[in-house]
Amino acid sequence: MNHEALPKARAFEAQYGPFITDAQRPVFHLTPTIGWMNDPNGFSCYRGEYHLFYQYHPYSTDWGPMHWGHAKTRDFLHWQRLPAALAPDQEYDKDGCFSGSAVEMPDGRQLLVYTGVHKRLTEDGRMTEIQTQCVAFGDGVNYEKWPGNPVLDAASLPAGGSTVDFRDPKVWREPDGTLRLVVGNRTADGSGAILLYRSEDGVHWTLVGPVDASRNQYGRMWECPDFFPLDGKQILFVSPQEMSPIGLEFHAGNGTVCLIGSYDAAANRFTREKVQAIDYGIDFYAPQTLAAPDGRRIMIGWMQNWNTLSCRENNQRWFGQMSLPRELSVRGGRLFQNPVRELEQYRCRPVTYQNVLVCGETTLAGVEGRTIDLTVEIRPAAADLYRCFRLQIAKDGTYLTTIRYRPDTSVLKIDRTHSGSNADVVHSRSLLVPPRDGRLKLRLILDRYSVEIFANDGETAATMAIFTRQEATAISFDAEGSVLMNVEKYDIDLNRKEDSDV
Repeated sequence: MNHEALPKARAFEAQYGPFITDAQRPVFHLTPTIGWMNDPNGFSCYRGEYHLFYQYHPYSTDWGPMHWGHAKTRDFLHWQRLPAALAPDQEYDKDGCFSGSAVEMPDGRQLLVYTGVHKRLTEDGRMTEIQTQCVAFGDGVNYEKWPGNPVLDAASLPAGGSTVDFRDPKVWREPDGTLRLVVGNRTADGSGAILLYRSEDGVHWTLVGPVDASRNQYGRMWECPDFFPLDGKQILFVSPQEMSPIGLEFHAGNGTVCLIGSYDAAANRFTREKVQAIDYGIDFYAPQTLAAPDGRRIMIGWMQNWNTLSCRENNQRWFGQMSLPRELSVRGGRLFQNPVRELEQYRCRPVTYQNVLVCGETTLAGVEGRTIDLTVEIRPAAADLYRCFRLQIAKDGTYLTTIRYRPDTSVLKIDRTHSGSNADVVHSRSLLVPPRDGRLKLRLILDRYSVEIFANDGETAATMAIFTRQEATAISFDAEGSVLMNVEKYDIDLNRKEDSDV
């Protein structure tokens, strides 16, 4: 056991984290104190504040033995970094404290549930991982691992369940006070399943049964599950590995899947009604949600992808960032998502245009920037449908990022080929936007190193990291054919409020 692992991590981040200035980070997207960040963990409300933990390796900007980083916020935009919460320091988690979740207990403590990983040599000489579920209790800053860990291990699995792929517990409290958690597992057919457990106290858990399974249809191992009611439906989020592409809905590799349906809790029977991607962009994985006290279901995701890790600025001392938290809803049987409304408090210096005729390339005075909230609405300007509309952002003559829409196919394409990275990876993705006779509404949130796109009031979302130099602030519009365009642009300034001097 390495009892010094957590004090060492806290001392390291306290000493070297301050060397990363605010000017070197995004303005309102969370980044690690120092080093590496991946999956969001423990996204929850505790003592009136929102806490977010994350997979964390403070000692380098590459994945390493997983710790839990920690931050909290009151508005989802101003993040206070807290000391690392967990470190791999016990026999059962000596090779990593993997992803998990958090919930407030009736006695005022905060319960963390996470996957502990330890490696061992098999009889045939191969190194393998053993994954178990573990818990810790704390006060919002300091946490003690339960002496009886792990709370779920091989004996807790159904027949055929894998101890190698058994991870990412998501916990919540039912109205009757009991706890539930879902966790990802690989089943006997080699693909993923989501298991449900229940508990009275957070340390003694009973298997209820499987909620749903991939059956090799949507990827292999199902990671990072979340299971919650929303607008009269039951939602199951999973992040599958080894996805095969399905049209423009799902791309190859690591994906995000939203299963919408109904749930009979008494029989533990989830019935699928619709399956869709959560985010259609290049950089989004492992989302987790919380139920806010005001009734909103709010989601945050890792704004990166395992297949694009080489896209980075090599001189940075941090790597990985979280998405802007998003409010979720179900409309017409489809998942919608939009930026948290708190963002609107910090919009300032508005610039608006109405009915701008675009036929060829156009720029608009005052429409530029890299920390902005930009809404663009287009519609055909003539009887003949325009052939293509292009929006280019983060542009300076050398660099640019392109969003292109073709109304005849209803295909929206995002392209960061010229966005500052020379990595030989996927830099573009195409997605379907339900047709509206050539009408399209795009809301773009830019924050130095990323763009998040919400089409048609959140009907579709697409996210990508960009690495263009910060001086590239120009924005242009271009149409093959003619469109009429409305534009509304705000700067985002976290030191200002909507009712201040704009």
